[in-house]
Amino acid sequence: MTGVPASAAGGHARPAAATVRPAGLWNIANILTMVRLLLVPGFVLLMLHNGGYDPAWRSFAWAAFAIAMITDLFDGHLARRYNLVTDFGKIADPIADKAIMGAALICLSALSDLPWWVTGVILFREIGITLMRFWVIRIGVIPASRGGKMKTLAQGTAVGMYILALTGPLASLRFWVMAVAVVLTVVTGLDYVRQAVVLRRAGRTTEEATK
Repeated sequence: MTGVPASAAGGHARPAAATVRPAGLWNIANILTMVRLLLVPGFVLLMLHNGGYDPAWRSFAWAAFAIAMITDLFDGHLARRYNLVTDFGKIADPIADKAIMGAALICLSALSDLPWWVTGVILFREIGITLMRFWVIRIGVIPASRGGKMKTLAQGTAVGMYILALTGPLASLRFWVMAVAVVLTVVTGLDYVRQAVVLRRAGRTTEEATK
């Protein structure tokens, strides 16, 4: 070593590592999440207006539900792509997802359009998996699987078809779409439980190894 700075010796100094600024609360991903939360009471009012069986109001309710589901597709993607992940988003995003889906299912069952056991199975799975994600969040993140994405698509499509006042073949088709959604709900739920157990065991092994 000569003790001469790299710049004086004709070398090139390494640039300082760029610091990543933490995302602020008011970013596009969080705003979309908050919009979805605000849509929940609006959806319920539209869904139950005029007794809950008016085709026109049911169409308005479907529009609110569709907007909520579309924002669900974009907020998480935007947060990851543009480094907009915040603690608020980690908590509010899954709550918003479950709130709009839960509101739709409960309204449909209250109107006798959907059996309560279907609502119970889906809500039990969704709430349970959300709690399980928080249970293992210190150890690792359970990524959304392809099956999980298919489940979300099937649930959204089926519930949307039930919200609309459909008749004829489409009314029969929605039963089978919902059946697929329920099967995917149960199967992917069991897979998430398996992943959570594996993560917890790995975490315990790591803790024991570091003692």
